[in-house]
Amino acid sequence: MKLIKLLAIFAASTYLFGCAAGAKQENITYRSYQSATYAQELSRNVDVEPVSGGRETNPAWTSEISNNAFFGALRDSLSAQNLYSDNGRYKLRATLVGVDQPLFGFDMTVTTRIRYSLIDTQTNQTLLEELVAVPHTATVGDAFSGVARLRMANEGSAKKNIKNFLNRLAQLKIEPKQVSLVE
Repeated sequence: MKLIKLLAIFAASTYLFGCAAGAKQENITYRSYQSATYAQELSRNVDVEPVSGGRETNPAWTSEISNNAFFGALRDSLSAQNLYSDNGRYKLRATLVGVDQPLFGFDMTVTTRIRYSLIDTQTNQTLLEELVAVPHTATVGDAFSGVARLRMANEGSAKKNIKNFLNRLAQLKIEPKQVSLVE
């Protein structure tokens, strides 16, 4: 009888808590049905350097955002905006500075802090350096399982982070001998 109770508790906790899964690239990728207007020089001319600061998910612990998943999502998001090129003049660096996430809760809010740097490889000038911090909350209505909610909050925050960066990038004006951000 005692063994049956232990097995029932184990089965229930596995169902409720499960194993952690990392953020998925396809759920982080930002795709807009309306493309923003970017400086003409950026069109199919932005390459992405390998991402740093991410973490691989330990299935026994919590969901994380890996460098590879974020790199792929950033590349695909730039492609969706007609900005990406394998060997573009402009290099985009992204560093996951922090992913603030709860250990448990009903509503899980995750905030990603990502530093983006856009460098002109011909002049070696940094055209844009921006730290973007964006929260996203996943609720019990999104997923009953806590590990699924945490993964969804990670993905939602990372996706919104990319969207906010792209909005900022759309404000970048590139002119001969002058670079500025329109306020």
